[in-house]
Amino acid sequence: RLIVSIIAIGVAFLACWNFADKIYAWVEAPLTKLLPLGDRKLAYTHLTEPFMLYMKVAFFAAIFVASPIIMWQVWRFISPGLYKRERRMAAPFIIFATAFFLLGGYFGYRVLLPGACAFFVETGRQFKQMIKIDEYFGFASSIMLASGAIFETPILIFFLARLGIVTPAFLLQKSKWAIVLSFIIAAILTPSPDMVNQTLLALPMIALYFLGVGVAFVFGKRHE
Repeated sequence: RLIVSIIAIGVAFLACWNFADKIYAWVEAPLTKLLPLGDRKLAYTHLTEPFMLYMKVAFFAAIFVASPIIMWQVWRFISPGLYKRERRMAAPFIIFATAFFLLGGYFGYRVLLPGACAFFVETGRQFKQMIKIDEYFGFASSIMLASGAIFETPILIFFLARLGIVTPAFLLQKSKWAIVLSFIIAAILTPSPDMVNQTLLALPMIALYFLGVGVAFVFGKRHE
């Protein structure tokens, strides 16, 4: 399963390489639109840095492009432990797991990243800005990937419920701790320290948790 996933990412990488410059322009847009009109190009200090940046951009995009195949391989890995009737859920699992991952990445791009960029640009307004392309991309990609992973919470709860590790009653009983933990994780993952951006990440996490409770109720293992 790992080999197939790696091959899928490799093929997607080759496809994304041709559009790496356009993808990066899309990723840097939340930052550059905040900069002065005559100073909207980011900087680099090493000759090979743009090339290595486009390599990272293509790999980053390949993860999202290949995500349906990766989710399919995850399903193929866990399906031998399921009943025959449960294996019929392959298509819904792949569709929803992929959709949640892509939605999470887009949420990070449209909501978290602009807020974080605005906060840090305003904080450093009195200084000469020399933002490096590699550092910014690492900053932006980590937000988008973390957001995509967090949006997989209902899928994780589905696995745990199917294995009998958690139950809907247990999840509801621990919901207050889940809410507190959501704000703690949001505070760690959100680059800016303001409560607005942290809340923007924490609220979807809480909603996803309670969605997971519903998933556990419908698909959880029934104990005799």
